[in-house]
Amino acid sequence: MEARAVLPPEPRGGGKVKNGQGQRNRQVLGDIGNLDVVRMADGKRITRPITRGYHAKLLAEAEKKKNPVIALAENEVAIKRKCGAKKVAEAHAKAIEKPKQETVVVISSDEEEEVEPVSERKPRERPSPREVKTLTAILTARSKAACGVTFKPEGQVVNIDAGDVNDAFALVEYIDDIYKFYKLTEDESQVNDYMKSQPEINVRMRSILVDWLIEVHRRFELMPETLYLTINILDRYLSMENVSRRELQLVGIGSLLLACKYEESYSIQVYNLECISDDAYSSDQILVMEKSILEKLEWYLTVPTPYVFLARYIKASVPPNQEIENMVFFLAELGLVNYPTTILYRPSLIAAAAVYAARCTLGESPFWSETLKHYSGYTEEQIMDCAKLLVGFHSAAAESKCKAVYKKYSSPDKVDVYYHCTPPKSLLSTSL
Repeated sequence: MEARAVLPPEPRGGGKVKNGQGQRNRQVLGDIGNLDVVRMADGKRITRPITRGYHAKLLAEAEKKKNPVIALAENEVAIKRKCGAKKVAEAHAKAIEKPKQETVVVISSDEEEEVEPVSERKPRERPSPREVKTLTAILTARSKAACGVTFKPEGQVVNIDAGDVNDAFALVEYIDDIYKFYKLTEDESQVNDYMKSQPEINVRMRSILVDWLIEVHRRFELMPETLYLTINILDRYLSMENVSRRELQLVGIGSLLLACKYEESYSIQVYNLECISDDAYSSDQILVMEKSILEKLEWYLTVPTPYVFLARYIKASVPPNQEIENMVFFLAELGLVNYPTTILYRPSLIAAAAVYAARCTLGESPFWSETLKHYSGYTEEQIMDCAKLLVGFHSAAAESKCKAVYKKYSSPDKVDVYYHCTPPKSLLSTSL
C-alpha cells in the first residue's frame, strides 16, 4: 500500500488559489469600527463589539443628548423613584429655563406701530359663525359711514329683513341695493301721455282692455307679476306705435303672451288665447303681433313694475297681514285700470300710495310709519295726491263699468275687502 504524502498545514493568513496558481498571504482582520471602548466602574477599560442591541442603545443615548425633552422625561421617572414627587418639580424647573419675552410689531394701515409682549397677549377669541360679517356687509357699512348716512334708532325703524338672514332666496345682503337700482331705472320704463298721438283709440278703450286682461289673468290663475308686466308692455307699445281700434285687443293678447313667457313656469298656449278672444284673431296673427312688440320694445322686458315695490312695501307695513295685502293690491289694480295713474306717477310712488291708502282705509296707526318712510324713500306729503286718487277710484268702483277688479276683491278668497272696508273720509273728501 502506497504511503500518502502529508502536506504541512497552511500558514495563517495564506491560502491556496484555485487551479494551482500558487499561494498568497492574507492579513488578519483588524479594527474596522465595530469595537467600542467601555469604561468600567473600577476605572478599567474593556473593548466590546458593537452588536445590534448595543448599537440601538448607543443611538438612543445620542438622541437623548440632542432632544432634552426626552432626557427630561426619563430623568423625572428616575427622580420619582428615588426622591419622590417634590424634587421632580425642582428638576423640571432647572432643566427648562423660562423663555425670554419676545416682542411682536403690529403694523396697521390706520394706526401707529404697537409693540406688545408675547407673554402679555391674550388669545384671540374666534367669533361664532352667526357673528361673522360678510365682506359685502362690511363694505356697505363703511360706504354708508363714509357718505355720512345716519340711521334711525332701532325703536323707530324695524329691520324687516331680520327674519330672512338664513334664507338664501331672500338675498338679504343685496336687497337694499336691488331696490335702489329699481328706483334708478324705473323712469326708463314709465310712459308719458300717449293718447294724444293715437288717432283711433282713447282712454276709455284702454280701461276696457285692461279690465278684460285682469279677468283673463284671474281665469288662468296666473302670477301677479304677469299682470303688472302685461300692462307695462301694453302701455309702452302704445306709446311707440299707432294702433287701430280693431287691433287694440290683439296688442293686449300679445302683451299677455310675452309676460307669461317671461314670468310663468308654464306659458299660456296660443290656442287658448285664440279661444278667449272668440276667434277674433288667428294664431298666426297673435304670433306676428308678439314679434312686432318685441322688435318695438327692443326685447327690453326686465323692468321694475309696481308689483316689485308693492311686495317690499307690504313687508315694511309692520305687522303685515292678509287683509292689508288684499287691500293694497285692490287699490293698485284699480290704478292699473285707470289711465291717469300710469302716466302721472312712477311705479314706486304708486306702490307707496297704495300701502298708505290701504292703512288709512283699515285704520292702521300710524298711517305712514318711520319704517315705511325708510324703505320706500317717500314722505307722507309726497304720496298724498296719488293716495287720494286711488281712494277716489275705490269709492267709484261699484258704479264703474269696469267690474273685473271690483268682482275679484269682493270674493271670499280675497276676504271681501271691498264690502268690509269703506274709503277713508279724510282722503275721500279731497280726492280727485
